Amino acid sequence: MLNKFLKSRIKTAKSLVNELSKSYDYVSVLGSYAKTKRIVSSTKTTGIDEMDNECGFVIKVYKDGRYSEYSCDDIDGLSVNTVKKAITLKDVPEFRKVPVLKEDKTVKSYAREDGHPLGNKEILEKLEAIRHEQEKYNEKIILSNLVYIKHEVSKIFVSTNKCLDQKYDWINGIMVVVTRDGNNIQQNFHTENEADSELVLKELDEVKFREADVALKMLEAKPIVPGVYDIITDQSISGLIAHEAFGHGVEMDMFVKNRAKAKDYVGKYVASPIVNMYDGAASALSAASYFFDDDGVEAHNTQIIKDGILVSGISDSLSALELDKEPTGNGRRESYERKVYTRMTNTFFAKGKDKFDDMVKSIKHGYYLCQTNNGMEDPKNWQIQCTAAYGLEIKDGKFTGEIVAPVVISGYVVDLLSSISMVSDDFKVIGSGMCGKGHKEWVFVSDGGPNLKARAKLG
Repeated sequence: MLNKFLKSRIKTAKSLVNELSKSYDYVSVLGSYAKTKRIVSSTKTTGIDEMDNECGFVIKVYKDGRYSEYSCDDIDGLSVNTVKKAITLKDVPEFRKVPVLKEDKTVKSYAREDGHPLGNKEILEKLEAIRHEQEKYNEKIILSNLVYIKHEVSKIFVSTNKCLDQKYDWINGIMVVVTRDGNNIQQNFHTENEADSELVLKELDEVKFREADVALKMLEAKPIVPGVYDIITDQSISGLIAHEAFGHGVEMDMFVKNRAKAKDYVGKYVASPIVNMYDGAASALSAASYFFDDDGVEAHNTQIIKDGILVSGISDSLSALELDKEPTGNGRRESYERKVYTRMTNTFFAKGKDKFDDMVKSIKHGYYLCQTNNGMEDPKNWQIQCTAAYGLEIKDGKFTGEIVAPVVISGYVVDLLSSISMVSDDFKVIGSGMCGKGHKEWVFVSDGGPNLKARAKLG
């Protein structure tokens, strides 16, 4: 249920909106509360840590073509005069003025809570059991690390026409296995993500030996011979490509600043005709699945690429106003102390019709690339770089048993997406990480999709 503190401030928020509306043409109050619980079972240490990550409010006002904001840790006892003195609405040139936000009258409460919540002791016991079995699996395993992280978020949004509140939970289960053979040390990283504590722990238990085998196999990894190869991506690498290629590249606050090449390619082919891609807090159930964004816009399911054609970007409310578009529910803040930016949520390729086995059989010589490591993309020039933790060699339609690590995909975004020739009927969205805007403004995101067969430069 909604955090009690925020619930107690809804009446105060309504009063502030009413009073400030006498001086401004638009007023809204966003209240945020976030809490994280972290439970660790490791070869080296165990522990339980619970903390409040965020608790505060943002008051947004509009007058004469300009918006301004004031943030504070509590609105109880906050005077209208204090807000008005703190907010400065400087004159702006006519061409920089934006219209006032128009909002439909909406009153809604939303909730998505942990499907099977567990006590701290029970969670730790389950993590310890998984770890002990994994440690005993092979003498080359020198460290097993299991982490349970539960995020609980509550928010309220009050304006003249809206009164919204939401509470949502998300659970990440993280497994790290470290192996050693002499001086050769390798690790394998795996995550399970659900809105259900019991299910996350069950899934970690089911993969403990499989992921240990991967960590052991990586002791045999060799460097890849650089070149252009046919590749198949696992769901995490598919998601990394989606995130970097037309995730950041279609954030429409970059359109406003003329810092995204995608602005000039809406309505044009940017990928193979079999490629479809989406983003939205309502597009999938994962780490970035909220019910309304920090602008009070309800969650959307936005198709970005349709049959290879770029059809839409994603936006926060103010970017949408400047571009005369409808907002897509992608306005997100790192915290109540930071401004809203257009940010990705759940970003993924849609599944296709191909079978994974047929994709493997179609490759003369190439690699199956697995496990997201990191990536980056230049929205202005469409160069992309994505790193997979390892790749499994395929020759004449069969896995050879050889492994290479790490593997870096690089090249031009449109060339990579246009080379996609098969899309599997498997599908997974993975939500275990965070994304920054440049070097800061961190928010939870997820990405994924099916397996993709493409042709890419590897190094």
